[in-house]
Amino acid sequence: MPGAPKDANDCQPDILGGQERFGRGLRLLRPAEFKRVFSRAHKSTDENFTVLAIDNHSAHPRLGLAIAKKQVKSAVVRNRIKRIVRESFRRHQAVMPALDLVVLARRGVAEKDNKELCRSLQRHWSKLGRQCAK
Repeated sequence: MPGAPKDANDCQPDILGGQERFGRGLRLLRPAEFKRVFSRAHKSTDENFTVLAIDNHSAHPRLGLAIAKKQVKSAVVRNRIKRIVRESFRRHQAVMPALDLVVLARRGVAEKDNKELCRSLQRHWSKLGRQCAK
């Protein structure tokens, strides 16, 4: 699969057998959408990522990425991290509530392997799903 992390199967679950998509409707595209999330979000943080989330009042979750050059110097590594985040989101979107999510990388994330990053993201998705459901 082009553009997928080398260990894409580590970003479980694959609810629909690989039929999920990550089209334009599943992305945060405009600055105003990002600003809305940053202004009043629920937050989940660990040593790898900070994930911000708010309800989006639509039928599906949407994802925005903010992987800063300050945190991850190499463009190659930034792109690897973005691929892992997108793949994890794509595989979990069927079981996630309708949220707008923004993922920020933390210092040191570049040294982590794909499996660890996928596990970290899976914890964020479930934690924010529970927080926003309340």
